[in-house]
Amino acid sequence: AMAGEGSTFRLRCSLLGHGQDVRGLTRGLFPEGGFVSVSRDRTARLWAPDGLNRGFTEMHCMSGHSNFVSCVCIIPPSDLYPRGLIATGGNDHNICIFTVDNTAPLYILKGHKNTVCSLSSGKFGTLLSGSWDTTAKVWLNDRCMMTLQGHTAAIWAVKILPEQGLMLTGSADKTIKLWKAGRCERTFTGHEDCVRGLAILSEMEFLSCANDASVRRWQISGECLQVYYGHTNYIYSISVFPRCKDFVTTGEDRSLRIWKQGECAQTIRLPAQSVWCCCVLDNGDIVVGASDGIIRVFTESLERTASAEEIQAFENELAQASIDPKTGDLGDINADDLPGREHLKDPGTRDGQTRLIKDNGKVEAYQWSVSEGRWIKIGDVVGSSGATQQTSGKVLFEGKEYDYVFTIDVNENGPSYKLPYNITDDPWLTAYNFLQKNDLNPMFLDQVAKFIMDNTKGQTLLSTSNQFSDPFTGAGRYVPGSSSGSSTIPGADPFTGAGRYVPGSASNAVPPVGGVDPFTGMGAYQTTAAKVENIYFPKKDAVTFDQANPTQILGKLKELNISAAEEHKLTEDDLIILEKLLSATCNTSAETPTAQQIQTLWKAVNWPEDIVFPALDILRLSVRHPTVNENFCSEKEHVQFIILLLKFLNPKGKQANQLLALRALCNCFVSHAGQKLMMEQRDEIMTQAIETKSGNNKNIHIALATLTLNYAVCLHKINNIEGKAQCLSVISTVMEVVQDLEAVFRLLVALGTLISDDTNAVQLAKSLGVDSQIKKYTSVSEPAKVKECCRFVLNLL
Repeated sequence: AMAGEGSTFRLRCSLLGHGQDVRGLTRGLFPEGGFVSVSRDRTARLWAPDGLNRGFTEMHCMSGHSNFVSCVCIIPPSDLYPRGLIATGGNDHNICIFTVDNTAPLYILKGHKNTVCSLSSGKFGTLLSGSWDTTAKVWLNDRCMMTLQGHTAAIWAVKILPEQGLMLTGSADKTIKLWKAGRCERTFTGHEDCVRGLAILSEMEFLSCANDASVRRWQISGECLQVYYGHTNYIYSISVFPRCKDFVTTGEDRSLRIWKQGECAQTIRLPAQSVWCCCVLDNGDIVVGASDGIIRVFTESLERTASAEEIQAFENELAQASIDPKTGDLGDINADDLPGREHLKDPGTRDGQTRLIKDNGKVEAYQWSVSEGRWIKIGDVVGSSGATQQTSGKVLFEGKEYDYVFTIDVNENGPSYKLPYNITDDPWLTAYNFLQKNDLNPMFLDQVAKFIMDNTKGQTLLSTSNQFSDPFTGAGRYVPGSSSGSSTIPGADPFTGAGRYVPGSASNAVPPVGGVDPFTGMGAYQTTAAKVENIYFPKKDAVTFDQANPTQILGKLKELNISAAEEHKLTEDDLIILEKLLSATCNTSAETPTAQQIQTLWKAVNWPEDIVFPALDILRLSVRHPTVNENFCSEKEHVQFIILLLKFLNPKGKQANQLLALRALCNCFVSHAGQKLMMEQRDEIMTQAIETKSGNNKNIHIALATLTLNYAVCLHKINNIEGKAQCLSVISTVMEVVQDLEAVFRLLVALGTLISDDTNAVQLAKSLGVDSQIKKYTSVSEPAKVKECCRFVLNLL
């Protein structure tokens, strides 16, 4: 039975199993009513409700990470995995994907360069991950599709808004960003410290929580609707009740708080300093995980409430907890001014109110429970007895959490340096990295390493595997690199993250030009069947810009040459040479362009940008000729050539130059050398080209759409999913701004070509919300090709 209004959450059960802090929780899909937990003990555990009593049973203990596991989410069911999948992220920089019935990972996603601390799943198998490396990545099945770059510090929280293909990221840079198709659409500012958690309320609203001890409710459009205060320390996690706007939060003030109608309706204290995570089950019960390694479930339902003995045991455990006054969770404490036990005779005024009393020289903390009308002891307040840091990861440094952050003074009058350190790190390697990072003399290596070991004595890890030989071997020096499990030893090459495009890796995959079937061009004889047959895509050949008026172009070049500065002036001979080049490349003569002609053209295209456009137009026309194409795009010359064209794509430059540079890039695709170069430089070219969308010039939009289409043609042949992801992102972004229907048509052909015969690309396009972007074009009456092509694309989606 669901509980009525105003009822109270009480303990349902405490679950032991994890050996260390429970860092992440998510409600499971299978078995029904269950959930998944992850921990610093490097495992993930699947819990199922226990039919007989009020508890849960551990069904599986899953391992695959070589370091702490910090987050978890469920990937919804698909045809292949009808029970869904479980994704976990860890301090080993990896994401492990598990099926619900196997304890070893199905596969592992590699690509982040630091701890993966947040995961969220969307429709069609997409997964969003956030990392301390300041990026978020979008994955589809086992591949990284795109990397979201823009935050300046660790990304602690990510969420997918499934309907519109929008994504949210919350960061230690204190901001939240909204992304569409891989581009940042909006930044939300307001929090005064690291953003730690995000929760979705509706299509239009979401919540965030942060280290500034506040919760904020936002509208997608950007405004902050409400700020909720109640916690007295960092808030780590936030979770929403099903089918309503009430929510729960947990944090570093030892508490779980339940918020109803915008107010903190109940505060439950726990016998652990850090309450890291929470999730709400379908029946409204709340699961919390904390730094004592215990999972606790709370319920409003009387029939699921724990027995009186269990509740008493929980209260006893709470009463024996020691509270460190330095955390400030109970305000400033002055033991001399505190009242005695008689103070507890007066009832409290609100649920969760705390009161401190002094009894026999001991300071005790109590909390008022409205539902029970009594003060419950929540612990003894102990003076700081030089206690070591018992809670894990309390210290934040540059937005990431560490077991220790030491301050090191290398010499008396110099600056002091911060040295962050985790118990699992190798002290020698940490010392080495610290000296490197701060440009300090390597002679200090032994000293710094010894300092770390002396100051972390006794802080060894409750290791759950034998991978970590104890790094604190005192006298016998610990050799960096010998510890197989150490998470800080970089992989062979730190730069080969999966999402990174390696220039040249695609070069050998472009089929020879001869392999293109020349007979299925647009002109092929198939018009009679046009009503049923898709003549639009997949497109097999590049689209070029061929229209030319050589006389006009040369006329303009001569006119501008007169006013050009001396060092740029072309001689009469130069002009005749360029005329010959134009007639050779515009098929008016049978001659082959010469090296001299190409050199003269290079001189002309290096004119100042206010007069260069006729020369760029000659370049656009001549690059279609195999000889010229080979010359500019071959291994020797291409660097200068690409730098030149990218320079003209600057959105602040002249629009005529942007247009002609885009057209020249499109025309490069006509021959093999050009295709190879375009594919090798795809990342750079596309990133620059997309910036030209801002000018709202229809010809530029058509050229940009054509460039995307030519990339789609190449990518369809070699099936490079990262490349397709970049093109889909460009299509989605440009679709937002184009008005011209020819540009729309070319983007639709590009989209159709990219997703033809590729289910991954179809899923990715859907998850970016491209289908809803293009639906409106099915009602375009003229030209009919827009409507027809759009319908064919929507059939695939």
